[in-house]
Amino acid sequence: MSYVALSGLAAAQKDLNTTSNNLANANTFGFKESRAEFGDVYSTSLFSNAKTTTGGGAQTTKIAQQFHEGSSVYTNNPMDLRIAGQGFFAVAKDRMQPGTNELTRNGAFHLDKDNFITNSNDEFLLGYSVDEETGTVGSYEAKPMSIPDQFGTPKRSDNIEIGMNLPSGAPSKDVALFDMNDPDTYNKATSSTIYDSLGQSYKLTSYYVKDAVQPNRWNVFYSATDASGEKAININGGDVATATGHSGHSIAFNNDGSTQSINAGNPIQTTTFGENGMDLNGSDPSQTLTINFDEPTQFSAPFEMRRFSEDGATTGYLAKVDIDAKGNIIGSYSNGKDVTLGRVAMARVTNQQGLAQNGGTQWSTTQSSGGVIWGEANQGSFGDIKSGTLEQSNVDMTQELVDLISAQRNFQANSRSLDVHNQLQQNILQIR
Repeated sequence: MSYVALSGLAAAQKDLNTTSNNLANANTFGFKESRAEFGDVYSTSLFSNAKTTTGGGAQTTKIAQQFHEGSSVYTNNPMDLRIAGQGFFAVAKDRMQPGTNELTRNGAFHLDKDNFITNSNDEFLLGYSVDEETGTVGSYEAKPMSIPDQFGTPKRSDNIEIGMNLPSGAPSKDVALFDMNDPDTYNKATSSTIYDSLGQSYKLTSYYVKDAVQPNRWNVFYSATDASGEKAININGGDVATATGHSGHSIAFNNDGSTQSINAGNPIQTTTFGENGMDLNGSDPSQTLTINFDEPTQFSAPFEMRRFSEDGATTGYLAKVDIDAKGNIIGSYSNGKDVTLGRVAMARVTNQQGLAQNGGTQWSTTQSSGGVIWGEANQGSFGDIKSGTLEQSNVDMTQELVDLISAQRNFQANSRSLDVHNQLQQNILQIR
């Protein structure tokens, strides 16, 4: 009887410990509650009657983890990740050995000093490389994910595309008197940024002057602003010029507002940056700009810039990191480029109950769980990735408190059984 009561006490203590551990981790991100499972002990011998043999007590058969999802907590950190559905994140302690990894549902990640994505244990989040053009994963060979703090080499501006409407009712101006420093000598001005061969930026300004002689004609002039100020940019072979020698080009329109001709049908190309006296600081002085107009119009409508684009770029510095529902890691850089740098790896196993707990809300595979099956978010049985969200513990506080009371009562009952057994032994010893 004492052994039966002792086994009951041990089982109740195990139940209490399991419930206490669940309660202690109620606020642990990615934690999965456990459940103590018990079985009875039954043994017979050659000297006992199987029909009248009582049980030998209770034993703990397994501490089974419950892998159902926890609720969400929303954060302002785009690198906080939650898996909505099945799957695990994979993290590696050694950046050089990603094959030795652990699984976790805790998605609280950040960038370390080397711009690798890591968790609070300084373990590296694993992901896949993606094709820059197609954005597809070429190989499910997971490796640590890093975020470059710079992207792209400088590319000088060579071509500019412009599309706009010039108002037919605008007042006419004497084109010979155009002065880029006098707003009364032009109708409208717009600005954009261009780059030289070293990635140095300049402000390119376009000035539009409605011709006083030909009502369906506009004249366009250009300037560039560097560190020392604004400088006139001349058009090579331009068909219009000011009294000061600033050459530009014309845009002639038909009576229906459509384009008749631009620069009298000749290409629009600026003179070289070096000829225009710009502060180049060692960049290519032979750089020119080719300007193309995309069907400009002259309608009875306000001035409207429909398009203004150029093909240059400077080196970009990391501004922010976003992760979408498919796990794409997207870096946004100061040069306006959004680059897909990789994709977060997703992992699962055939038997989750066979995973071995390692602490820190992490698990490793065993023979019982089966090996890691790699995949992508939002593909097959893998869930989506929610950025700016963390998965809370799946512990149900109400249920755990009820279980705690139940385990306590079981412990008290087995203690009482052991006390009764002790009293019976005392009574027997006192028989004379």
